[in-house]
Amino acid sequence: MEKVTTYRTYITQLLEQLGAELPSSSEVDTEYIFDTAHDHYQLFQVGWEQYQWIHGCIVHVDIKNNKIWIQHNGTELPLAEEFVSLGVPKEDIVLGFQAPYKRKYTGYAEQ
Repeated sequence: MEKVTTYRTYITQLLEQLGAELPSSSEVDTEYIFDTAHDHYQLFQVGWEQYQWIHGCIVHVDIKNNKIWIQHNGTELPLAEEFVSLGVPKEDIVLGFQAPYKRKYTGYAEQ
């Protein structure tokens, strides 16, 4: 359980850091969705940019079976490498956005 608590902290800190670096606008809000009861974490943007509606997930990370699952990364930051630099072992990181049959070639956990 201590490992999961540590992973929650890493995820929320990383998403808050990423959110702070996003371009700011009075019309587009950056939202943090931290569901610690079910271990779903998202960095989201919503609002209007001139005549265009913005509504999208920038980053989505889950904790499943005591592992960090990177479900979506809409940034240029290599999230998996960031987690490794924080001390998370590669075998505790799953690249959920990769097809299951490809995961064995990523250097990270398959599931």
